[in-house]
Amino acid sequence: FIGIHFFSPVERMGLVEIIMGKQTGPEALACALDYVAQIRKTPIVVNDSRGFYTSRVFQMLVNEGATMLGEGIKPALVENAAKSAGFPIGPLALLDELTLDLPLKIVEQAIAQEGEKYLPPSGIPVMRKMVALGRSSRKAGGAFYDYAEDGSKHLWSGLAEAFPAAAEQPPLAELEKRYLYAQAMETARCFEEGVLETPQDADLGAVFGWGFPVWAGGTLSYIDTVGVAEFVREADRLAQAYGPRFAPSPWLRERAARGERLYPKAG
Repeated sequence: FIGIHFFSPVERMGLVEIIMGKQTGPEALACALDYVAQIRKTPIVVNDSRGFYTSRVFQMLVNEGATMLGEGIKPALVENAAKSAGFPIGPLALLDELTLDLPLKIVEQAIAQEGEKYLPPSGIPVMRKMVALGRSSRKAGGAFYDYAEDGSKHLWSGLAEAFPAAAEQPPLAELEKRYLYAQAMETARCFEEGVLETPQDADLGAVFGWGFPVWAGGTLSYIDTVGVAEFVREADRLAQAYGPRFAPSPWLRERAARGERLYPKAG
């Protein structure tokens, strides 16, 4: 068995994620790569795990946006910070297209399978509240946004009451950093766990799979560009301020201490 994961909308998205099982052989991989080449798409190869690679890290983007909203950050600032960082669309608009039922279903399944070991993403309480308010997706009439017949949209006015804005709003740069670090850190975990075997697959998947900013080069290139030691120091600050999703693992700390990059040195 081998997994071939397409992205929506399939006719526009060039990436295909090929998922290896524990007993998948080289012949199956070669056949899958040949198929993807014939349909003129770009493959990355990952090992099987919950959410594979792309879905696992993409959910860090939408959950961070939902978490910010729950903290009292104004919804327009939540969306604009993501776009200012270089993402093509804000996380709340993405959630409207995905439907809130999908991430909630994934979390419920994970809890059923893993029990207390599973820590639900930080944005789940906000998503549950939205569903309880009858706002679950664009398809269902609107969630974080309202949609006009002409196709235009605007943020739902009820967000101000459901998630009152804090008196003091954070700087735009801090929110941009949260988006970038949350996804880069989760990618580093995927690399450490062997879900990813090469940093190239990580970066290709991030840029072509869900629109991680091209200027950053991808999630692992972003860590190398910042510098692993500096990334770990700043991630520790973010973990203290916002939660354990930003906390570096001992594996990443050891690389920082040794001055090692995630990409091997050329030559």
